[in-house]
Amino acid sequence: MKKLFTPFATAKPTNVALLLGGQLVFALLLWGKFAGGLIPGPAQVGGALVELLGSHLLWEQVFISLALTLKALAIAIAITLVLGYASLLPFFQGLAQFLVKCRYLTLTGLIFIFTLLTRDGGQLKLSLLLFGMVPFFVTSFLSVLAARNPQEYELCRTLGYSNTRALVETVIIGKAEAALEILRQNFAMAWLMITLVEGLSMSEGGIGTLLIKYNKYNDLPHVLAIQCVLFATGIGFDAGLGALRGWLFPHTRIKNKIK
Repeated sequence: MKKLFTPFATAKPTNVALLLGGQLVFALLLWGKFAGGLIPGPAQVGGALVELLGSHLLWEQVFISLALTLKALAIAIAITLVLGYASLLPFFQGLAQFLVKCRYLTLTGLIFIFTLLTRDGGQLKLSLLLFGMVPFFVTSFLSVLAARNPQEYELCRTLGYSNTRALVETVIIGKAEAALEILRQNFAMAWLMITLVEGLSMSEGGIGTLLIKYNKYNDLPHVLAIQCVLFATGIGFDAGLGALRGWLFPHTRIKNKIK
């Protein structure tokens, strides 16, 4: 028990699981105590969740949202890798740094411009997702490249590698694990934005349209139930990407065990 309050101490997984379980029960009891009026209680949300999970409509909308999110992630990571590798050339460093600064741009006021530039709702949603994700992807990847060990490059030069081959060995191959970790960390941002962009164009459906539909009529039990689905789906994908990273790059599992 003392380890739970000791800095840098490592607690047993069973103790952590029991602690989380106790905190969850306490949170549910606290929620139930303050529920009432417009705020639904755990039982109401649970009933709405069971109802949604038993309907085909929910799963159809979830798969639509996942397909759009994964498509945006694939394009975003491709753009990030190209710009990240290109930033090692002085000619492209300015463009990469400009995209980094685009993190401070907001969608408000730009949505109308994107609407004019895109042909349909699908392209609009995809463009908005990319606009929101790419600057953060590029920022994360550039920080990884900036933190690379110069000795790796010197070793490649000592072995007689050309600059191009040194780039392949130290960055493209050497930082592949970091690129996957960036994808994992930024998936949450894409999943967070999906309900926003789907609310702007509801013609193709998606979990965001379902959420807005229930929110329009102040159906809070179903709104919170959908939030639970979004939360669980995000956690599941995070765990899946973590498992994929450990499978593709076994040395990351060793690092985690050492920590």
